[in-house]
Amino acid sequence: MAGVTEYSLPAPVFTRAPKLLIVTAPYYRDIADALLAGARAAAAAVGATIEEIEVPGALEIPPAIAAAARLAEHDGYVALGCVIRGETSHYDTVCNESARGLMQLGLAGLAVGNGILTVENHEQARVRAVDQDKGGGAALAALHLVALGQRWAGQGKGVGFARDRIAPGAPA
Repeated sequence: MAGVTEYSLPAPVFTRAPKLLIVTAPYYRDIADALLAGARAAAAAVGATIEEIEVPGALEIPPAIAAAARLAEHDGYVALGCVIRGETSHYDTVCNESARGLMQLGLAGLAVGNGILTVENHEQARVRAVDQDKGGGAALAALHLVALGQRWAGQGKGVGFARDRIAPGAPA
């Protein structure tokens, strides 16, 4: 849109290098490679280490991240892929269910950056992957969530009503 300026938060700063898992669905290899290059660069810029895996398609990304969260040690996760609208409703299913799966993982406490492009055509995908660096943006989103997790680590809440959290003057 003309006259609209997008703002991006500055990259977070870490005292301990975070470890990211980047999960890529390379169905459109050129787009996936551009997304991956952006995610790698964003991770490198903050000193993060990365592990990379590939899965067949966007629907396999959330289960792969869930398995990694159970079985491996990562601070954050980056989902990369591209879904281009076709002639059937499969597009809607893949877009909605992959996004829902990633959102559920995030709400369960994982630091997930969603870099699965959902577009009408290959040119839109190219613009988002190359010109707009959505892969780097997804990595930075995960890194910002990792930074929040590190910031709040050890500040767990008690269960139920904690005495020290009752308002002054309230009956005990």
